[in-house]
Amino acid sequence: MTCLFVQIQCRPGTTYKVADEIALREFHSELYSTSGQYELLMKLYVPEDEDVGKYINAKLMDIDGIERTFTTLTFKAF
Repeated sequence: MTCLFVQIQCRPGTTYKVADEIALREFHSELYSTSGQYELLMKLYVPEDEDVGKYINAKLMDIDGIERTFTTLTFKAF
C-alpha cells in the first residue's frame, strides 16, 4: 500500500458537506480540518496495483465543493 496525504481546498461554505461526503465513502484512513490554504487534510492508502491519479480521481474528485487538491506521496519511513 502507498500512503498519501491529500490536502483539499473547498469552495466557501462547503467544507462540512465535503468532509461528510468523504466520510461516507470510507476510502480514507484519517480526515482532519486544517488551517491555512487548504481546509481538509486526508490520509489514505492506495493499493500497490492502483494508479494513484486514477484512484484519487475516481474516489474524490466528483464531490461537489472541492476546488483543488494537493497530493503528497510518501516513501520509506525512517
